[in-house]
Amino acid sequence: MNPRKIPRIIFKESKVPIYSLPDPLINSDNTPVSNEKEWWTKRRPEIMKLFEENVYGKMPGKPSKFGFEIKKLKRNALKGKSTLKEISIQIENNNKEITLNLLIFQPNNGEKPYKTFLGLNFYGNHTIHPSPDITITDQWIPNDKEQGITENKATESTRGMRAERWSVEHVIDRGYAIATVYNGDIDPDFDDGFQNGVHPLFYREGQNKPADDEWGTIGAWAWGLSRILDYFEHDEDIDHHRVIVFGHSRLGKTALWAGATDQRFAIVISNNSGAGGAALFRRKFGETIYYLNKTFPHWFCQNFKKYDEKENELPVDQHMLISLIAPRPVYVASAQEDFWSDPRGEFLSAKHADPVYKLLGTNGLNANEMPDIHHPIYSTIGYHIRSGDHDLTRYDLDRFLDFADKHL
Repeated sequence: MNPRKIPRIIFKESKVPIYSLPDPLINSDNTPVSNEKEWWTKRRPEIMKLFEENVYGKMPGKPSKFGFEIKKLKRNALKGKSTLKEISIQIENNNKEITLNLLIFQPNNGEKPYKTFLGLNFYGNHTIHPSPDITITDQWIPNDKEQGITENKATESTRGMRAERWSVEHVIDRGYAIATVYNGDIDPDFDDGFQNGVHPLFYREGQNKPADDEWGTIGAWAWGLSRILDYFEHDEDIDHHRVIVFGHSRLGKTALWAGATDQRFAIVISNNSGAGGAALFRRKFGETIYYLNKTFPHWFCQNFKKYDEKENELPVDQHMLISLIAPRPVYVASAQEDFWSDPRGEFLSAKHADPVYKLLGTNGLNANEMPDIHHPIYSTIGYHIRSGDHDLTRYDLDRFLDFADKHL
């Protein structure tokens, strides 16, 4: 028997197949959505259910017990311009518990409560800034030879290793607080059959893994972001009505799903989120459903695997994910050389969400064609493409700040 043929990877626009997108404004009974009420009461719940059952999986509600404790408070951080806070958020359900360790830098100048950028990080809170005041995570982290990470353990040498991506002082200078939790506090990013992290807290009697239509790791991360927002409702320094959820790469996928499932987030930002994020699946450009499920089998629900190499059978596509965020501002960022994430597919997803945004009374996406490099769009659906590859740069962050300034 011949081995299974591995699908080719498309990196040329001329190779993109002809496709047809499902219409977010056509109900499942093939009738058009005629007004805002019909969107909220009929079509939006339909789309949400399709994503839950086929892509990200259903998430549980709030845990039975939720508490928090201030572990560290330093009011003269960053040479006096910021207050550093470390908050321990305890989540308990079915007599099991996890702890989310939340790091906040907030300005010492300006008017409280503060607008806040919230995002998860990849290697621990201590990696976003070299400050010795930040506690180093003792959780499992991914190995990284370039950063000297071995045995899945964080060391002093990893302090500040992602500082360029976060530019904490710059965000503070612009008048925003910035908050983060290590994604591994919620669910470590490796496939162990969902025996670690938050999933076991919600297993029913006799259950030892999520059902085929229940949450994977991206769903867990998104759920965790909502629990951080629950905490913000108790923090008088943070304006929980003006929280911007953002993320890069797989955490950009997470930010979009969190924004879709929790309407309390004021603005949603994805950076280089690609397949499973902003990019259209049906283009089959760069990373595809097959490669997502092969490389990261734990990210999505098990039902998603039914669509390996069958993108056209998926009842949704990612423009519909962006539509679920409407009418709140959403920003999609691409990089010119990030072919794996399909920059054009990310833009087209934003463009095809435009009709829903306009139905709900916004200006949608103020562009008919993909903009040139470094020509950002700041309409309710925002977009830019910059030079360079898969990364979160100062250019990206400045555009996010400008977008937040305009819409908050």
